[in-house]
Amino acid sequence: MFRDRSQPPKPTLRSASFAITSRALVALIGGYLSAALYTAAMARWLPIARVEAVMTGMLSSFAIYACVAIMAFAVGTAKRAWMWLAVICVPPAIALYLSIHGVGA
Repeated sequence: MFRDRSQPPKPTLRSASFAITSRALVALIGGYLSAALYTAAMARWLPIARVEAVMTGMLSSFAIYACVAIMAFAVGTAKRAWMWLAVICVPPAIALYLSIHGVGA
């Protein structure tokens, strides 16, 4: 008769594998991208000696990569994982852009 709308439809094998593949891409590629962005931003913006800023950024990149990988599989949907990745990559990208092209133009 009518389908019960209180429960979402069961995912098919193809949609489930697409969701897992998408989350794995967020974890692998997105984790690398966000770790690299934050490392570069820290190296340029931390108010300490350049060598110490680079080392701080590089050491924190391991934690950032791990957190993004955990987040990719902890959120409810693959779409939400991509949105979180976009949100966390925007601040260091803006900081890098401003440090390269100058704050006042």
